[in-house]
Amino acid sequence: MTRLILVGAAVAGLLAPAAAAPARLGVTAKEFRFSLSRTVLKRGPAVIELDNFGQDVHDLRLRRVGGTRTYGVRETKPGGRAELDVKLQPGVYRLWCSIADHRARGMYASFRVR
Repeated sequence: MTRLILVGAAVAGLLAPAAAAPARLGVTAKEFRFSLSRTVLKRGPAVIELDNFGQDVHDLRLRRVGGTRTYGVRETKPGGRAELDVKLQPGVYRLWCSIADHRARGMYASFRVR
């Protein structure tokens, strides 16, 4: 008969809660608009995914209102996908396409982090 004996740190490691999965936000790009999979995310780690279903190249810029740091997703070709891993603080975030006049033509959106 085999017995399993766990002691000290080994038991603590098995009983520790799993790390929370990052929040996820899907952003669909088409000419000339963004569609978001949700408008509210939880604070902390997040994955922002840009899916380009348009016919033009698009990118994504992201900044918290009142913040100074701008995050970016690289240029993504039609049919392409790109991801951005960020840590989000509470507030309202604005995102936009920075290519040519895409923002002026309507490629922007916002979401809230709580």
